[in-house]
Amino acid sequence: MATTKTREVPTGRVSDLIAAEEDRFRQARPRSHQLWTEAREALPRGVPSSFQDAAPQPIFMDRGKGSRVWDVDGNEYVDFHNGFGVMVVGHAHPKIVEAVRRRIELGSHFAQPVEDDIVVARELARRFGQPRWRFTNSGTESTLDAVRIARGFTGRDRLIKIEASYHGHHDALMVSVEPPPDRMGPPDQPASFPQSEGIPRAVVELTTVVPFNDVPALERAFAAHPGEVAAVIVEPAMMNVGIVLPDTGYLDKIKDLVHKHGALLIFDEVKTGVTIAPGGATERFHVAPDLVALAKAIGGGLPCGAVGGRDDVMGVIEEKRVAQMGTFNGNPLTMAASKTTLLEILDAKAYAHFDALAETLQGGLDEAIGHHELPFHVITLAARGGVTYRAQRVRNYRDYLEIDKTLSYLSWLYQSNRGVLMAPGAEENWTLSVQHSVDDVQRYVDNFTEMARDLRQ
Repeated sequence: MATTKTREVPTGRVSDLIAAEEDRFRQARPRSHQLWTEAREALPRGVPSSFQDAAPQPIFMDRGKGSRVWDVDGNEYVDFHNGFGVMVVGHAHPKIVEAVRRRIELGSHFAQPVEDDIVVARELARRFGQPRWRFTNSGTESTLDAVRIARGFTGRDRLIKIEASYHGHHDALMVSVEPPPDRMGPPDQPASFPQSEGIPRAVVELTTVVPFNDVPALERAFAAHPGEVAAVIVEPAMMNVGIVLPDTGYLDKIKDLVHKHGALLIFDEVKTGVTIAPGGATERFHVAPDLVALAKAIGGGLPCGAVGGRDDVMGVIEEKRVAQMGTFNGNPLTMAASKTTLLEILDAKAYAHFDALAETLQGGLDEAIGHHELPFHVITLAARGGVTYRAQRVRNYRDYLEIDKTLSYLSWLYQSNRGVLMAPGAEENWTLSVQHSVDDVQRYVDNFTEMARDLRQ
């Protein structure tokens, strides 16, 4: 923690600052507002993905280069959003541009295997320790396939997931992603609550929900459904409620428990994969799951995904017991970008660079938090990180609900209005790229320091 001495932030002060920053935000983005108005005539909520409809209005982007992006109003930003964690290589990286250019001149799609499929699969096997791989086109597809493989291998139907983890928008796991307090059930036995309408109740009932960092709750879930559980799927570090780290030994304990009951352990490394270590959370926390789902950062900015696992588990595909397919799986453009990302860009030098940037962020933010006695703390993990607007460590979703979300929203406005683009929402979770500089991350620190000072005036 940054300091042991903290003072609460006056609610009225936060409200006043938000009002001023929202006005400044809107005045600087008239073209975005115009396009959003037009888009609502053709696109529900005026965006292609509901995540993009964020207060006070969506920002329509124009272009990106290196660590920077520009919106349609000409505002320039250091990109800490990076496409929800996709653009770890940065924008228009010369090596990615050249790899995709060379490949597209040879043809962009065949729905047939290409040589790069083998190269990328072997590199993922080296990094994550899983011998067999199949490709997908998104994180949703990766977790969907991981679930189907686990069910096929075990012959069981029930899943166990963590309360508030997001694993993509397929029915089986879109359960208790952000359950409302009056519907989420008791802390030690959360209810299974559908994230939206359109998800069959019968599907929801096959997904049991447990809190993160709670081994006894997981034991009770297995006891309540003996012989039914195919798999437990978990983000090794939760990244849908800020960043929530696993307790020491937690991942080892749940692996042992899962295997004791004849189930499989799935790591959803869509966000942690190749961003917090070369081999993601598997490497950083020294725990190997039975299946791992990847996407986002492995593709160099192109739509991508992969699922890897043990020989015997992935054997259900080899034996034609489980169908895993997709017209764009292993697309040549994606494979070219992925090969370049993994073999030429995200090398040891890149991770040393991430750690150096993280040190600048951690030190500068801790100093501002301590000086102004703010009840916040900072977590950095190589290319990922964020500010948690709570003095105490967050261990699960119920802890997260105690955070005043207006503070993270205010921070998002401050950063946007001063040239840093963050992912919208209370998570306050950033992604750095290999093209970010110390000056880039210092801008974030300076903006945060200005907000910290204003909160105390």
